[in-house]
Amino acid sequence: MNNITEKRINPQKGVAALVLITLALAAAIAGIVIVSVLYEGEWITDVVFGTMLTILILLCCVIPCLYAGLKLVGPNEAMVLSLFGRYVGTIYDEGLHFVNPFCQAVYPKDSDGEEKNIPLSSLKIELGKNAPRRRVSTKLMTFVNGNQKVNDKLGNPIDISAVVIWKVMDATKAVLDVDNYSAFLSNQTDSIVRDIARLYPYDDMDDVDDEMTLRGSSEKIAEEMKSELQKRVAPAGIVIEDVRINQLAYAPEIASAMLQRQQATAVIAARSKIVEGAVGMVEMALKRIEADGMVELDDERKAQMVGNLMVVLCGNREVNPIVNTGSIY
Repeated sequence: MNNITEKRINPQKGVAALVLITLALAAAIAGIVIVSVLYEGEWITDVVFGTMLTILILLCCVIPCLYAGLKLVGPNEAMVLSLFGRYVGTIYDEGLHFVNPFCQAVYPKDSDGEEKNIPLSSLKIELGKNAPRRRVSTKLMTFVNGNQKVNDKLGNPIDISAVVIWKVMDATKAVLDVDNYSAFLSNQTDSIVRDIARLYPYDDMDDVDDEMTLRGSSEKIAEEMKSELQKRVAPAGIVIEDVRINQLAYAPEIASAMLQRQQATAVIAARSKIVEGAVGMVEMALKRIEADGMVELDDERKAQMVGNLMVVLCGNREVNPIVNTGSIY
């Protein structure tokens, strides 16, 4: 690919040029009036009148063409200029500028290869007639790619999407080195999200803490997406400021089964914590009874007491105890 090196230009101030062009056009029109008055008063001959009138009319036709050299560039915008198909430079300074009237502003093309105005505030919404013409925005912009169904490392289908914060750093590359830089970014984002999502499982299925997962290590994976995406879109003059995973969920066909698995895992974890606490409380109760000498318990009674306490402490329903008022033997 024949990459074009960007050349920043600082053209003449457009306000002064606008004033001079307007004054020149007014002078030419006034000249026609003056020459006509002089001719009516027979102050000049027919030959002089014809010659001067022709020159002034030509000036009135040529001078308005100079207005085509006035180029308006807004804040955080750039304009790429070409002269008869040859790249001549890029304007980044805001304001009204004056360049060669034959210079044309080059702007991106759509997917069909036809030149059009590219929406600058969003990649999905057309701005219509209010879109800035023939200028490339260098503002920070947000792109949200659509949900994609991808198989993770374990083969589970998941729905994933990402948010990309980006801006055009090199307007020349964005316009001249790629056909449509916004579509280029969109396609590369979809590709990167798919490639990275396939490398990691959605969640830790084997309870291995050091394994990276899409759900548990989303920030690290987003940084990896950012690094890879920056390499892909660098030829288009685009800088990736940030990438974040926007949506992450199991695909609908397995969501119900995975939800049951997560619920079972949560129940097991909760029960394990309850049993651990109950064992500690039973142990503390037996030691306290023996230390205070409240009652002498043989092994059979200790086992019965441990069983009753475990039922009371680990049960998920309220216990209705039976009070024994007689002898325990």
